[in-house]
Amino acid sequence: MTTLVEDFGVHIGRAMGWPKMAGKTAALLMMSEQPMTLAELQKALDASKGSVSEMTRLLITNGTVERFKKPGSRHFVFRWRPDAWVGCLQHQLDATRQILELAERRHRAATDLGATQRQRLRQMRDYYRFIVGGLEDLLAEYRELTQEPSVPTDPPPDAATGTGTRTGTSARAAHPDRPGARVRGRGR
Repeated sequence: MTTLVEDFGVHIGRAMGWPKMAGKTAALLMMSEQPMTLAELQKALDASKGSVSEMTRLLITNGTVERFKKPGSRHFVFRWRPDAWVGCLQHQLDATRQILELAERRHRAATDLGATQRQRLRQMRDYYRFIVGGLEDLLAEYRELTQEPSVPTDPPPDAATGTGTRTGTSARAAHPDRPGARVRGRGR
């Protein structure tokens, strides 16, 4: 398992923009059959308490790990969430919605800016509307694929109409390698 933990540390850490230790912590918790205490994580990762604490907070924030106390225990334990990939995608969606809200707010307030600046803000708003819509579709599709319960997600309201900002739905086609599975189209 040491090779897997190191591999995750390098590749997952780099791909997610995380420190290598976060990728290693993710791998260890994902492969662990039992929740682990901070001390157990420290020992397994040969890392300081502060480093492991920071990495578990990062993984919790990113939706893949949860922290809780076992009944009768004084210590918190950490475990890979059963719905970690949904949590990860939900985190991406939430973060992207925050940027969309900023783009829409700044676009609305751009009345005193020049045409170039207004155009750039409009492009930013349109881009993030597109990305939020795509992430919502991906999350719904992944939940359907994995039979995860769906939590309603409301897009931020459009300032002009008060309605959601989604600009369309993704085209779907049957995936040739998996009966019943679907792949996202680019027909937005």
